[in-house]
Formats: sequence, C-alpha cells, structure tokens
Amino acid sequence: MDFDYAKRRVEELTAELNYHNKRYYDMDSPEISDFEYDKLLRELENIEALYPALQKSDSPTQRVGGSKGEKFSPVTHTVVMESLHDSFSHDEIREFDRKVRESVDNPVYIVEPKFDGLSVSCEYKNGVFVRGSTRGDGQVGEDVTENLMTIKSLPKRIDNAPEFLEVRGEVYMSVETFKKLVEEQENNEEKPFKNPRNAAAGSLRQKDSSITKKRNLDIFIFNIQQIIGKEINSHKESLDYLKSLGFPTSICNSFINIDDVIKEIERIDSIRGELPCDIDGAVVKVDSFSQREILGSTAKYPKWAEAYKYPPEEKETKLLDIEINVGRTGALTPVGIFEPVLLAGTTVSRATLHNEDFIKEKNIHIGDTVIIRKAGEIIPEVLSVAKHAENTVPFEFPKYCPSCNSKVVRESDEAVIRCTNTDCPAQLLRHLIHFVSRDAMDIDGLGPAVLSQLVEKGFIKNFNDIYKLRAIDVSSLKKKGEKFALNIIDAVEKSKTREIYKFIYALGIRHIGQKAAKLLCEHFLSVEKLFTATVEEILEIDGFGEIMAQSVVDYFSLEQTKSLIDELKSLGVSMIPMEKKSAEGVFMGKTFVLTGTLPTLTRNEASKIIEDNGGKTSSSVSKKTDFVLAGEDAGSKLTKANSLGVTVISEEEFLSMINDDNSEKSEEVLTLFDM
Repeated sequence: MDFDYAKRRVEELTAELNYHNKRYYDMDSPEISDFEYDKLLRELENIEALYPALQKSDSPTQRVGGSKGEKFSPVTHTVVMESLHDSFSHDEIREFDRKVRESVDNPVYIVEPKFDGLSVSCEYKNGVFVRGSTRGDGQVGEDVTENLMTIKSLPKRIDNAPEFLEVRGEVYMSVETFKKLVEEQENNEEKPFKNPRNAAAGSLRQKDSSITKKRNLDIFIFNIQQIIGKEINSHKESLDYLKSLGFPTSICNSFINIDDVIKEIERIDSIRGELPCDIDGAVVKVDSFSQREILGSTAKYPKWAEAYKYPPEEKETKLLDIEINVGRTGALTPVGIFEPVLLAGTTVSRATLHNEDFIKEKNIHIGDTVIIRKAGEIIPEVLSVAKHAENTVPFEFPKYCPSCNSKVVRESDEAVIRCTNTDCPAQLLRHLIHFVSRDAMDIDGLGPAVLSQLVEKGFIKNFNDIYKLRAIDVSSLKKKGEKFALNIIDAVEKSKTREIYKFIYALGIRHIGQKAAKLLCEHFLSVEKLFTATVEEILEIDGFGEIMAQSVVDYFSLEQTKSLIDELKSLGVSMIPMEKKSAEGVFMGKTFVLTGTLPTLTRNEASKIIEDNGGKTSSSVSKKTDFVLAGEDAGSKLTKANSLGVTVISEEEFLSMINDDNSEKSEEVLTLFDM
C-alpha cells in the first residue's frame, strides 16, 4: 500500500467511522453491526500503524466514539471512562498476553462477559446514590441521574459504605423485556428497535424518566472507578466487595494460563444464548491493580484489558415456505419458514420478511437457500439469497386475504398490503390485544396469552364478550385460578369508566390513533354524534385529512358498529364525554406531523410531549403544518413537506426547543425572586 492510497483510505475510513459513531452513540440507531464497525476500525488502526504520520489526534482510533450530547447537563469524569481494544482471533489474545508479560511477571487474568448496553458511572456519597452519568466521549458525559433512579436493581442506598464510591456499569435491556417491547411495537405497527442495546440506550436517554421506568431496564456493575475510605488491591477483590454492598455484578473467573483464558472465552460463547441479556464478546483483564499501573494506557485503551468480540453467526438454510400473517389493522406480513438451524445458541425456523418490497429487493423464492443471522443475537433476519433452487419463481403476494378471502389492497403511500374486511377472523386477536392495551381500555391481566386462551375456548368472540366474562370462565384457564380470575373481572369492571377518547381509540378505527381519537371526542363530544358526522364536518378538525375523515365515516356507517356500541352501553361501558382542556406551552397553536423513526422517542412519546406543550399532531402534511418532525427512513411526508416549504426538524432540534423554553421560564422565575 503506497502513501497516497493510504492517505485517501484514512480519510474515507475516518469519515465513515465518524458517521457510524454518531448513529451508534448519539442517535442509538446504528446502520451496521458492531462486528462490521470493528473491522473498519481495525483497518484504520493498521494503516495508521504503517504510516504514523497519518494518525491525527481526533482520529476514531484515538477517542471514544460518543459525545456528551445536548439533552442533559454535562458531567466531567474525574476518572476517564476508557474504551477497550478489540481482538477477533485467539492469536490476537495470545499477542495481548505476550505484551502484558513483557512488562509484568505472572499476571492473573479475570475473564467476564462483555455486556452490550450503555456504559454509565454511578456516584455514592456516604452510601447514598447522588449522581449517574453516561460515558459520552470518555471525558464528558450526560447527567442521567433521574433515569438511573428508575432501575430497580441499582442500589439507591448502601450500608457500611465508604465515604465516596464511583462505580462503572452497563445498563441493558433483558432478552425477555426486549422481545415484549418488539412484540408491542409490531402489534402497533411501529418500527421496532433493532437490538437490545439500542433499546436500552434510547430508553435511558429519555427526557421523561417515566418513559424510562416503563422500559424495565437493568444494570451490571463491573468496575470501581474511585473509592475513598477503603483499600482495594485487585479486580476480583473489587467485584466481591461490590457484591457484598448489594450491587449486581457479573460472574467472572481467574486464570494464570492464556490457553485457559481462551477456553473460558469459548465457554462463554457457548452459553450466551442462555444468558438473560445480550453479550457481544468477553473481556480479559489483568487482576492486580499494581500491575495495571505498570502497564498503563494508550490515548484510548487500557493496556491491561482486551475485549474478544464474537463474530455474528451467519448460516445457510432452506426457505420451505412463506406464511402470511394478518395483523390488527389487516396488514399482511410475510414470515419465512425455514429448515431449523442452530443460530447463536437457539434453534431458528422462522423470521419476518417484512413486506412485498423486501421480498422483491432480495429476489426471494420459496425453495431458495438463504443466509440468516440474528440481529443483536435476538431477532432472526434474512440477509440474502445464497442460491436459487431449480425451477423456482419469485414469490407473489396473494390477491385475497388468506383468512377471509376478501380482496387485499396496497395504498400508494404505504409498503404494506392490507385486508379490506374489518370482520376478518384473523384480525380478532390483534383487535382484542389493542382494545385491552394500556393506551386504550387498560384492562390489566388480559395479556395476549390470556386473550388467546379465552378466544380458543370460545369465551370471547368480539369486544362485547370481554364484558360478559364470568370468573368461572377465567379461572378455568389455570389451576387454583380463583384469585387470578377475580383480579381480571375487577380490571374489566374498572375499564367501563375509561375516558371516551380511550374507548374510541380502543375500537381500532383505521388511521385513528390516540391523539386523533381525542380530537374527535373534543369536537363531537359524544359517540352518538359520530354516527351522523360527515366527512366535511370531520375535516373541520385541525389535523384531519380526507383519508382519516373517510375512515371515521366508513366505520360509523356500518350496522355492526352501531350494534357493537349499543351492546357495550347495555353492558355498562359509560362512554361519558370528556371535557376539552386548554393547553399552554412552547408549541401552543402549532401543528406537527411525525414521520420516520426517531432516535430515542416513539411516536406516542413525541406526540405526548407536543400535546403537553400545547401543540397538536396530524397524520398528513399540508400548508397548515408548522413542523415536520423527521427521523430515519422518513418517506413521502418529508418529500411533501419540502415541496410545500414546511419547516423540517430533527429530534435533537425538537428537544432543544423544549429545553430553551424551560430555560426561559427558569430565568423568569429567577427574575421574580430577584425582585
């Protein structure tokens, strides 16, 4: 490699790595896998080693990837939160051992799992948790104390504590919690998080700690950054001490031989599918703190530790069939059925194929040999077609619903194909799950598993049957289920007095989200008036377009809708009109349209922030739109906004508008006190 080519390649790699650093650390929305990123970084390191003159002080090889961000107050780390150097082979681990032994004698190594989450610092004064912060760029992070307080496993007060203690840990989302979150997002037809790490990072970096609390995050503590009032001499001793104080710590083992270290790395790899959280490697650390001082650090990495990164496991398998699932809103989702294959510790036989466009882009045929992997070691995904089987043809989406045989359609601004029959049997369970969900009728205890059993046994065939449930019906689902049944019957009874907009949202009217349901109820006041509402009258509501208005009219023109409402009333569902509330705030009188996937906020969360600050949201862009809040994969709405000259803002700009408004209010309060 000559110098000129090396220089060009360094510039290319630096730009590419800086871009992916921002996606990963600051936006929690990566576009490539960790393994692919690490390979790019390794290439840059090798070129800089060959031509040291090309290495700059701000090179991605010389600094931690993140930034301090602007959503939270900055925290300067007294002890730098360093990153780790990565190895990808056993030979590189042996090379790490050789370099260590050049400087110290008889090192003892600790090997522990490398958690894939968000690194944080937690500070305690006299046993009381006083501040928590993200790593940021290693030197300056973000104050996320309030959000860390919502993590149940993190001690808020410790007994027999030293005068001061700063620990470092990894905030993560468990596999079980992540799967539930993805299932909820898919049920709501939202774009799901790509992996647990993104979900954890996005959840911890919320301005509203109540959102963080709902995400059920967890934490492992793996290091003491500072301690005053007690002497600690080794890493193993520090972990034992932290465990005695009540901190959740990782399991680790000690080794004196590098071959045994490698065996332990392989052992951790073999069991990672059984672990409650996602890991992407193993970490090897010199145990003795005095030896660590001798070894020191580079500008970015400690020389006494090395991370071994597990490559993403990819395997070939045969696509046996494509199954079409019908969702709550009639969306037809293709699911690939494969010959079972062991992948990242679990057997995989199914994976979503997303939509018609995905299948066409990858030219997928039934019978093909495809390459699959697990995204973030959790969700199976199809990467590509390895080879076509003989005499196969491209897969064609059905023209009629596989459940009810009604005609299916694809609207011009959507990638999904939908069944047009609102009474489609395949949509029943999805409709019921939506009806009882927290944002709708909020019937605690009636989760998907319970509803599925009640439907299967014939106890529930529509919304009305929920309010006809008897305790004896519910208790039959499990042994000694009397208390379980009474709790559900009580939750059903409480749901009868939910606010009317929640009831309208619960009905699952096409194109009508919670915000639109609230606007409808504020405008028409009662369900009865919705039965006679015209498209023209509904269009008077700011934020409603032709499609939404027509959808409401179509729904309330159905005879089965009137029968449903009448029977629900007879069963005691109150449907009491809500009072229109006035709102004030920085977005007063402003209309927003949301498009794409935001880095940290879901659409519901962003809509709530807008509403709490006096604004409104709309599903369509028009000249009346004040702002389009755009995220990743923004589509036709962004194009229309640009053509109309509507202001387009990012999530960062959106949150900055709120922060600026809060700052002005704080200054006003201070001025009043000065007077």
